[in-house]
Amino acid sequence: MAFNKKQKTAAEYVEAILRGDRILLGRAITLVESKKAEHQKLAQEIIEKCLPRSGNSIRIGITGSPGVGKSSFIETFGTYLIEKQKRRPAVLAIDPSSQVSRGSILGDKMRMEKLSTNDHAFIRPSPAGTSLGGVAAKTRETMLLCEAAGFDTILIETVGVGQSEVAVHGMVDFFLLLLLPGAGDELQGIKRGIVEMADLIAINKADGERTALAKSARKDYAQALHLFPPKESGWTPKAVTCSALQKDGIENIWKLILDFQKQINESGWFKNNRQQQAKNWFYDLLEQGLKRLFFTKKEIAEKLQSVENEVLEGRLAASKAANGLLELFTNKPPF
Repeated sequence: MAFNKKQKTAAEYVEAILRGDRILLGRAITLVESKKAEHQKLAQEIIEKCLPRSGNSIRIGITGSPGVGKSSFIETFGTYLIEKQKRRPAVLAIDPSSQVSRGSILGDKMRMEKLSTNDHAFIRPSPAGTSLGGVAAKTRETMLLCEAAGFDTILIETVGVGQSEVAVHGMVDFFLLLLLPGAGDELQGIKRGIVEMADLIAINKADGERTALAKSARKDYAQALHLFPPKESGWTPKAVTCSALQKDGIENIWKLILDFQKQINESGWFKNNRQQQAKNWFYDLLEQGLKRLFFTKKEIAEKLQSVENEVLEGRLAASKAANGLLELFTNKPPF
């Protein structure tokens, strides 16, 4: 991590973030993503001070199989929000690249050329690392900082269809699933759980000779959505067509998101959902912290391999081995 020789204070970072300084917002996010203890301490101070100014956005998760056109869609959608709705979108793109090589960390910015150079937008690719399903472990904190910086529409792009969608669904208000024209086999191939989580299915690339296929796919998915149980939010999921290339259907998608937001605000589900997400986040962090403390404790590290070998060789039951190490961790006489 490259910073100026004199590190800025938390107060200096916060002041810059609140006035919308995108450069220092990016540096603050780098602190959040850092594993160094001093960076983590500073990052937590920044987050704590920014927390009262966060939460005032619509958080949208966007997913779909590779090749569906997520980046193109976000480029068109984000530009529409800025130019037609006077919104300030922040795009958090979860990059599946290696933490070591950084892989194609700038790939999303290159694909979103127009959006990335717009002063009213912010794009932050983050390496997925080893967190659940490729979702960046620090996405939640990053989202809070972006909101404090005045970005009122948070778009979280996931790496593809898989477990990462479950994690993203747990941190957003609205979940958008992008699909390609031609339902048929695709309807069989998309996991039921992903479709069931969607608040809106958009058949992208509905242009040219694929228009008829897209309309057919929309009809098939609209029928499929009726087979799922009602959502807790009370919202009835929809299926629509769009073309990021031709900029068709984008306005309608935004209208549906606003309809969704209005409905869940009036019903009280929005507040309840945000509170449940905060609770889940709290317990996730507790579990991660306890796991880290457990495996880094000297006594555990010294004993772990030998106990594992005994389990593998059938000389010690897994349950007794686990209980013994837990007792060692809590300073009770083990085994």
